[in-house]
Amino acid sequence: MTDKLPEIRNYVFNFGPQHPAAHGVLRLILEVDGETVVKADPHVGLLHRATEKLAESKPYIHTIGYMDRLDYVSMMCNEHGYVLAMEKLLGIAAPVRARYIRVMFDEITRILNHLLWLGAHALDIGAMTLLLYAFREREDLLDCYEAVSGSRMHATYYRPGGVYRDLPDKMPQYKPSPWHNQKEVARWNANREGSLLDFIWDFTERFPKHVDEYETLLTDNRIWKQRTVGIGVLTPERAMALGCTGPILRGSGVAWDLRKKQPYEVYDQLDFDIPVGKTGDCYDRYLVRMEELRQSNHLIRQCVEWLRKNPGPVMIEDNKIAPPKRTDMKVSMEAMIHHFKLMTEGLCLPQGEAYAAIEHPKGEFGVYLVSDGANKPYRMKIRAAGFPHLAALDELIRGHMIADVVAVLSSLDIVFGEIDR
Repeated sequence: MTDKLPEIRNYVFNFGPQHPAAHGVLRLILEVDGETVVKADPHVGLLHRATEKLAESKPYIHTIGYMDRLDYVSMMCNEHGYVLAMEKLLGIAAPVRARYIRVMFDEITRILNHLLWLGAHALDIGAMTLLLYAFREREDLLDCYEAVSGSRMHATYYRPGGVYRDLPDKMPQYKPSPWHNQKEVARWNANREGSLLDFIWDFTERFPKHVDEYETLLTDNRIWKQRTVGIGVLTPERAMALGCTGPILRGSGVAWDLRKKQPYEVYDQLDFDIPVGKTGDCYDRYLVRMEELRQSNHLIRQCVEWLRKNPGPVMIEDNKIAPPKRTDMKVSMEAMIHHFKLMTEGLCLPQGEAYAAIEHPKGEFGVYLVSDGANKPYRMKIRAAGFPHLAALDELIRGHMIADVVAVLSSLDIVFGEIDR
């Protein structure tokens, strides 16, 4: 009598949705042969918030706040795509100063996004310190958000025709308390004595040294390279076929960046480079983002220099689009009517359709608007930057180990708010 051989079969299990390394509520159904991934099936829909459908029942301006909540790490960049689509339909352009402010905050947002990505990516792979370092720098930039909008995250700062208000002349300051004495607080307030632009300039002076710190910890670290080099390789041909954009596409060696290829706002007047990778693995995607941190810092400095020298309006004067000044409303009946109409009905966009896209920190973020002439969109479609990257996940992790799934997913920089919109 011969012993029956054990039946060997693949094992199928859930990765997520309640998992700290799933970067949101991603349910990933993994089929594994031992430790090797045979197939990965991403399931989305657990966070679905119907942003596109909700926009159809709200005046155009009200949806700006919804944009912040899509990719809640790249708040103002989401607003930018939506506001540009509105401006295309209206046939207007923001004043030059507002365009420089928008570019400056887009790049501040890019740094915010990449810092959170770096901290989370490093933590997923096993490096704890980076998360603490990255959040230290993020605090300063979130203070800049708060200074212009009153909110640390959901700014709702961009408007069709410009921005909500000009940059403040002073920064909020720390106050002494039973736990922190005057001397300690004075040291914290040292770079907060001037305007917001002074505070941002001080940040750009310090930031390159911090990026050097991150690179010292990771770039030539033997364990880091073992976990990322040659893992999740995406060829340029497949990257383009799958609709990848941003650092994922550039990591595969394709120098595609909307800020250079389809310039918007004032990017064509600024100096910066597009970093590209060679092999398209997790390590190249990391290197591309690290260089983007430096390039964004360089762009912010150019914007600060221009904004210091060039005062001016930050909103167009057309009161059918922008509310009139409070002082005008006190003396002008017409201004009062404009204000009342804008606050109750909102603005009406001309009939037609428009698509506007920006180089979001995660890739191409676009908004397609269809207007029937009413005060709310007939249809709105969002081209989320991270969605095609999630579609590439199965291809990227086949043949890798279970531990590599976390490294590859993390290298894609997924935020579920924009995927399950």
